[in-house]
Amino acid sequence: MLYRMELSTVKRDEMRDITREVTAFVHKSGVKHGHVIVYCPHTTAGITINENADPDVKHDVLMRLNEVYPWEHPQYRHAEGNTAAHLKAITTGTSQTVIIEDGELLLGRWQGIYFCEFDGPRQRRCYVKIHED
Repeated sequence: MLYRMELSTVKRDEMRDITREVTAFVHKSGVKHGHVIVYCPHTTAGITINENADPDVKHDVLMRLNEVYPWEHPQYRHAEGNTAAHLKAITTGTSQTVIIEDGELLLGRWQGIYFCEFDGPRQRRCYVKIHED
């Protein structure tokens, strides 16, 4: 089963928790045992899994990514001016896979699935592919 998620981002850099939406797709699918792939088809955005209990973690991750990949750098050559966004997307990756067990995502106690925007605000999408064992 393939589901499409539409997202509107509001900041240049943001991490949006999409765990609830992915969980809803898993429940809708009826799959009890399998896995789900969450995929982002954009070159300046990504998907990651990280802590979702303390919002300061998102702040700290984005702060450090901005330090490592500053928006402006004298040696960047990409004409669109968003090289930092591409580098951040490469770092986070385009997809994550999560096991489904007994109809639920097998995430750690503090984990959540995040859509990571690095060149917003924009209209974005991601895909959720659910496989049954």
